[in-house]
Amino acid sequence: MATAKFTDTLFHPLDLDLEIELPKKFTFPFYYEPHELSRLASRNLQNYLEEQTDFQHNFGLRPEAKGLVIGKMFGVMVVQNEKGVLGYLVAFSGKLAESNAHKGFVPTVFDTLDATGFYKKGETELNELNRQIEALETAPELLNAKQDLEQGQNTFDQELNAFKAELKAKKKARKAKRDLALAELSPGESEVVLKDLDKQSIYYHFRLRDFKAEGQAKIENLQQQLEKVLAPIETLKKKRATLSASLQKRLHEQYRFLNAKGDTKDLLDIFDNAQVPPPAGSGECAAPKLFQYAYEHNLKPIAMAEFWWGASPKSEVRKHKQFYPSCRSKCEPILGHMMQGLVVEDNPIESVAEYDAPLEIVYEDDYLLLVNKPHEFLSVPGKHIQKSVLTRMRRYLPKAKGPLLVHRLDMSTSGLLLVAKNEKTHKNLQKQFIDRTVKKRYVALLDGEITQKEGIIDLPLRVDLDNRPQQLVCFEHGKPAKTKFEVVEVKHGKTRIHFYPITGRTHQLRVHSAHADGLNTPIVGDDLYGKRGERLFLHAEQITFLHPVTQEVLEVVCGVPF
Repeated sequence: MATAKFTDTLFHPLDLDLEIELPKKFTFPFYYEPHELSRLASRNLQNYLEEQTDFQHNFGLRPEAKGLVIGKMFGVMVVQNEKGVLGYLVAFSGKLAESNAHKGFVPTVFDTLDATGFYKKGETELNELNRQIEALETAPELLNAKQDLEQGQNTFDQELNAFKAELKAKKKARKAKRDLALAELSPGESEVVLKDLDKQSIYYHFRLRDFKAEGQAKIENLQQQLEKVLAPIETLKKKRATLSASLQKRLHEQYRFLNAKGDTKDLLDIFDNAQVPPPAGSGECAAPKLFQYAYEHNLKPIAMAEFWWGASPKSEVRKHKQFYPSCRSKCEPILGHMMQGLVVEDNPIESVAEYDAPLEIVYEDDYLLLVNKPHEFLSVPGKHIQKSVLTRMRRYLPKAKGPLLVHRLDMSTSGLLLVAKNEKTHKNLQKQFIDRTVKKRYVALLDGEITQKEGIIDLPLRVDLDNRPQQLVCFEHGKPAKTKFEVVEVKHGKTRIHFYPITGRTHQLRVHSAHADGLNTPIVGDDLYGKRGERLFLHAEQITFLHPVTQEVLEVVCGVPF
């Protein structure tokens, strides 16, 4: 076996005998099963975290701990030095206990917390600008100017409406006089009256124009008074924006990342290639820190793993001590550069196993059919993979018109998919889904025992912008997501369960199973929210709907493969 030591130095020795073979390729960080060496290093780091007294940070694991609960991602990288000695490096994402520097952990690529550095000085200047802006925005001068303008506008509107009402009444009276003059007076007499009435109309027309001009002048004067008060605020805001942009650009230029070839790129170069601006916190995750230190000290990366340490957060699905991939939005472009020159495992998403067997059709008539989608097979073509149920159905139904698939299943989920053979049928079935009259039952095997027999999970979901396609629980911006469940059997540390989705959000059943506020028990084999396995043990077993043509209730069942 191998042994590992966590020391004060940054290169932690790893004594290896012949029982553990070195991996031939470096870990693909966005989808992996940790190598035994990475597990060994992780266990050693976890032992240190459990026993350490070097820093105080509330991970949410101890009731007596003080401060805000913040769990952390930690990373380990197994490396080999120039003499062939095996060891490992450790890092944390972001800052830990309000510091970037801790004994035994590799440093950050750039220390934003350095009190003497430009970033802290710039941050202090920005904070002072914010203080000045807030003081001016809450000053009585601004409040009074706004109130004066609002009151002036209201007064003018009221007076204008009253004046228009008066003019309307006078106009009505003039019309009555015209009608009377034409009806009762001689042509000569009526002509005099009509000319006088026309002069009155012209007078009031110009009187209205002058009234509006006078009122508008008063409003403009009040507006100018307000703008005079706002001017220094706008000047400070422009100064703040310029300073912030300059500070951010300079900061991004300080984050310079090496790769195995010895090439260096900063954040602006890296994300320019990705055609997106660097997200906040880019370069502060554990993985870039580990790579950077390894390259700077001529250490060869062998394997890597990252795990969560702490209580589960309110939004993400994160379990204490569980391994997770690197984040996509921040780390994928950076690590894409840093891994150049390394021999890395293939991206399994781009090299998914082929499924060439015929698809099982569970039910079919002249209008629709139901197919049993295999697990790890796409419902529709993806970015890297074209083969899918939809492409198969297009070949199977060459004369069919319309979108064909009425709904979708996750790639990892197996079971019933409803296919319409014509557009009219598709619209009818889709409306049933929208109206939530279609009933579906899923069968899942949970990786743990739950005591609750039945219930409803109500946790709104939205996509994790930093880690697509994973979903977050979000009560502010999430879409409603509800799932009814019934426990079927609890046996050998596993729970067989029926899910009845009331809504149909992406990854709904997977998140509702795994999240701490859901069942807190992930589905067996869930590589996103639980632990990888031979497959995701989730199957769409039954669907019930109204046949669009026969108007009969159609209930179709597809046997569970596990």
